[in-house]
Amino acid sequence: MDAWTFEGQPGALGDTTVTLVEGGSFCVCARNGDILPGGAQGVYHADTRILSRWELRVDELPVEALRVLPAEPYHATFLGKAAPRPGRAESSLLVVRDRYVGGGLREDLTLRNLGSEPAGCVVDIHVASDMADLFEVKASRIRHVTDVEMTSDRTGLLIVSACRSRGTRVVAEPAPFAVPGVLIFRVVVPERGEWTVSLQVNPILEGEESPAWFSTHRPLEHAEPARRRADWERLSPIIITSDRVLAQVLERSKEDLGALRLFEAGEPDEPPTIAAGAPWFMTLFGRDSLLTSWMALQMDQCLALGTLRRLARLQGTVDDPLTEEEPGKILHELRFGTQTAASPHAGHAYYGSVDSTPLFVMVMGELRRWGMYGEAVEELMPHVDAALDWIRRSADPFLSYRRKTDHGLINQGWKDSFDGVNFADGTIAGPPIALAEVQGYVYAAYIARAHFAHEAGDSALEEQWKARAERLRDAFNERFWLPDRGYYAIGLDGAGRAIDSLASNMGHCLWTGIVDEDRAPLVAERLLSPEMFTGYGVRTLATTMGAYNPMSYHNGSVWPHDNALIAAGLMRYGFTGEAQRIAFGLLDAAEVFGWRLPELFCGFDRAEFTWPVPYPTSCSPQAWAAASPIQLVRSLLRFEPWIPYRRVWLDPVGLEGLRIQGLPLAGSRVTIEVGQDGATVSGLPEGITLINEPRSPVTAALRQVH
Repeated sequence: MDAWTFEGQPGALGDTTVTLVEGGSFCVCARNGDILPGGAQGVYHADTRILSRWELRVDELPVEALRVLPAEPYHATFLGKAAPRPGRAESSLLVVRDRYVGGGLREDLTLRNLGSEPAGCVVDIHVASDMADLFEVKASRIRHVTDVEMTSDRTGLLIVSACRSRGTRVVAEPAPFAVPGVLIFRVVVPERGEWTVSLQVNPILEGEESPAWFSTHRPLEHAEPARRRADWERLSPIIITSDRVLAQVLERSKEDLGALRLFEAGEPDEPPTIAAGAPWFMTLFGRDSLLTSWMALQMDQCLALGTLRRLARLQGTVDDPLTEEEPGKILHELRFGTQTAASPHAGHAYYGSVDSTPLFVMVMGELRRWGMYGEAVEELMPHVDAALDWIRRSADPFLSYRRKTDHGLINQGWKDSFDGVNFADGTIAGPPIALAEVQGYVYAAYIARAHFAHEAGDSALEEQWKARAERLRDAFNERFWLPDRGYYAIGLDGAGRAIDSLASNMGHCLWTGIVDEDRAPLVAERLLSPEMFTGYGVRTLATTMGAYNPMSYHNGSVWPHDNALIAAGLMRYGFTGEAQRIAFGLLDAAEVFGWRLPELFCGFDRAEFTWPVPYPTSCSPQAWAAASPIQLVRSLLRFEPWIPYRRVWLDPVGLEGLRIQGLPLAGSRVTIEVGQDGATVSGLPEGITLINEPRSPVTAALRQVH
C-alpha cells in the first residue's frame, strides 16, 4: 500500500498511552514508559518505527505505573514502583524514567531505594525493532521484514535491515551485559540511595548513524530542541487576558505549534515548516501546513515563510500519474519511509490535493499583507505564477479533481475520506468533483495576484486578475447556489450536478469572500441552525442528511479548524453574533479537552451530552486545531493588517481585558490592548494608519484600496 492510498483511520491508541513529539520524531508508549509490541506503540523517526519494543523488568517483573509527569512536548518523566522486595509486603523501590524524544531517544533510568538495606536487583530492558513503515503501522498492515538482524557488543545493541536501509543502535552508560534482544544490568542500590543508567537510541538511515538529539554527552539544555523551544518562548507574543479559559487555550496552542515545527537538516538558517499532527502526520502537508501557518500569523510569520519556501522547492515540474505531480502543482504530502522509490527531494512527495495550490497563493498574498519578508516574497513570485498557471490549465471553469490512478486518494479536498463528499440522500459523489470551498480559494488566489500586480504598478495585469476573479465569482454563485434549499452545494459532480448536501464547506466560501452579499444571511442562518450547530461548533454535515453520522470522520463531526474559518467568514460578512457563538463554543470544548482542541470531535448536540464527545483516533496535538484559537482571537479582534496600503483595521467584539504584546507586524513588534474604552495598537511602523472599524467585508476585495 502506498503511503497516500490509506482510506481509513488508524486504530485508537487509547487513553492508556503517552505521546511525545519533536520534529519528525515521536514516541508512543504505555503509562509506565514501556513500549509494548503487537500494536502501534514505538519510537518513530523518518517515518520508520526504529523501536517496536522497550520493556523494563526489575527482577523479571514489570514496573507498576504511578504517574506520568509531562514536561516539554518531547519530554516526560514516568514514575513507577518495582515489586516488593523479598519478604516484604510493600515496594520500597521507586523507578524513575526520564525520557527525551528527538532524532531517536534518550532515557535516564533511576532506581531509588527507599528501604533500610541495600537492594540487589537484575534490571532487564527488552528491545526489538521491526523497522516497520509508519503507514504499515497506521493501517495495521505490517509487512514482516525478514532481514532485521540484531547483534550485541560491549556498549549495547545494533539492529539493522539491509532491505529497508534502516537501523538502530542502543547504547548505555554504564555498559550493560548485552545479548540480542536484552540489555542486562546487575546492580546493588544502596539503602536510601540511587542507581542510574543513561540509555540512548540512535537511528541509522541509509547506513549512516545519527546521534539522538538529546545526547548523553552534553547538558540537556544545550540540545537543539531545547534551544529552539527557548527561542520560541522568548520570541512569541505575550498574551495577557482576564479570561482564564482563553489564556490557558492560547498557551497550549503556542506550546503545541512550537512542538510541531519541522527543521530541515543541514539548513540552520532556514525558517521552519509545520507538521500536520501527532502521532501519524509528523511531516509537511500542503493543505494542513498552509492553513496552519495562515491561522498562526499572529503568533509567528516564520512558519508561513518556511512553509512557502519548502513547498516552492517541491513544486511540481513534470507529469507523473503515480504521484499526481504536474508542473506548478503544490504537493499534498511529503514522506520519508521506505515503501516507494526515493525522490530527488530526499523524500516521497505525493501531489493529490486540489486545494494546496490555490492556498499556496493565498498564503503568499496574506504574508505580504502583513508587510513581512518583502524580498523573500518577491523571490517566490515565479512559483506563484507557476501555481496560477496550473490552476488556469486545470479549471474549466471550476477547479476539480479526479485521481490519476487507483493508487491515489479518491477525494482530494480537506474532506478526503472516501465517503466525505456525498449527496443529500447519502449517495457518494462521483469524480471529477469541483468543491465549493476550492472555488473560493481560487477566487482569493486571483485577488491576491491582482494586488501583487497593483503593488508592482502593472495596472493591465491587475485588471486581468480582477476580471478572472469576477467571472469565477459570478459562475460560482450561478452554479453552486441551490435556491430551493437556501444554501450552496458542497460541489459539482462529474456530470455537472450540484452535490446538494448541507455541509460546512460553504463557511469557507464566506471566509474567502466569493459568496454574494445578498445570500450571506441565508448561509449564516443555515450554518447556525440546529441541524448544523451543536453548541460547541458547526458540524461537517447536517443532521438531516442521508450520510449523517456524528461519530464519523467527515460526515457529522466537528473540526476546530473548519469552525475557525467559518467564524472568520461570518465575521467578514458582519455576522458578529454568529461568529462569537462558534468561537466561544469551541473555547468551551477546549476547556473540557484539557485546554487543547483535538483534530476533531463527535458531532452530538450539546443539549444531549453536556460535554463534547471525543473522536477516538483524533490527532493530538494537531496543527490546524492548535492554530484555530489564534485565528479565533484574530476574528474577534477584527484585526486586518494591510501594510502595502498603509492601513490596519481593528474593531474587537466579545473581547475585553486583553493585551497582546510583541505581535510581529511589518518588521516591528506591536502591542494590542482591548479594554472597556476600546482598542489601541502601539508600536505601529511609521506611516501606518489604525482604523477602529471593521474592514469592508466583500466588495473591498475587488476594489483598488487607496
